[in-house]
Amino acid sequence: MQLAFSSNAYLSFSIEETIRRIAGIGYRGIELLADVPHAWPAGLLPERVDAIRTALDEAGLTISNINAFMMNAVADPRQPYWHPGWTDPDPHYRAIRREHTKRSLQLAADLGAPHITTEPGGHLAEGQTRADAADIFYDELMPCLDVAESLGVGLLIEPEPELLIERFDEYLAFVARLDSPRVGLNFDVGHAYCVGEDPQDWVAQMAEHTVHYHLEDIAATRVHQHLIPGHGAIDFDATLAAIQQTGFDGWLTVELYPYGDAPDAAAREAKEFLDAKLAVLI
Repeated sequence: MQLAFSSNAYLSFSIEETIRRIAGIGYRGIELLADVPHAWPAGLLPERVDAIRTALDEAGLTISNINAFMMNAVADPRQPYWHPGWTDPDPHYRAIRREHTKRSLQLAADLGAPHITTEPGGHLAEGQTRADAADIFYDELMPCLDVAESLGVGLLIEPEPELLIERFDEYLAFVARLDSPRVGLNFDVGHAYCVGEDPQDWVAQMAEHTVHYHLEDIAATRVHQHLIPGHGAIDFDATLAAIQQTGFDGWLTVELYPYGDAPDAAAREAKEFLDAKLAVLI
């Protein structure tokens, strides 16, 4: 298991500076935000892709994942972080999400990243049933899976509180409809905790689907607010031990976007906490 840090905590910095800072703290991996101000695919010239590749090489960082979940560039006033959703009733609007996902897959291929993450459907609209939303999500996702398969890049679905797929049984029911080796699970331990699924109880059950992990802490209230590991109620001893027991040898990416005012301090404290926990497992 290796630790990475998500660039979405560094929205006040260029991607080159973000790469230097994350590497300087000691992480060996970075989750690249496919969004402004780092790597919004729709506006990313080839020269900028080359600059990102050069910065990664100079810092010795590997891309753990490309985060195509967040869409600050659209600046939707209802929810600036991730609208448009896959299940928006307006087909023209949700097409923005679909085409963004295709571009993010191409960006991953261009940069040698193994996979991207995306939202698990959106909020249910007024009068929209879960079945209707799931059908829309399926129809919009399938063209992206074709792209993922042609590029050899993974497309990971990340269950999220209050969206169409919140829980692991919902994830399993949806992906059973998909026949693609490129589909996988981004297991966000904080999101699981928020919906009452303590992560250590689900790691083994979801291991055959899990390709990548997001790590953050959550308060005992289970309110969806990302905290530095060690600041909340998640049992990281049990969770990390469960991950190790599955034989997982991929990336554990720390995601602390609420700490944009002091991302270096948050990244450093998280790494120190997790390094100590992981050292006990060796």
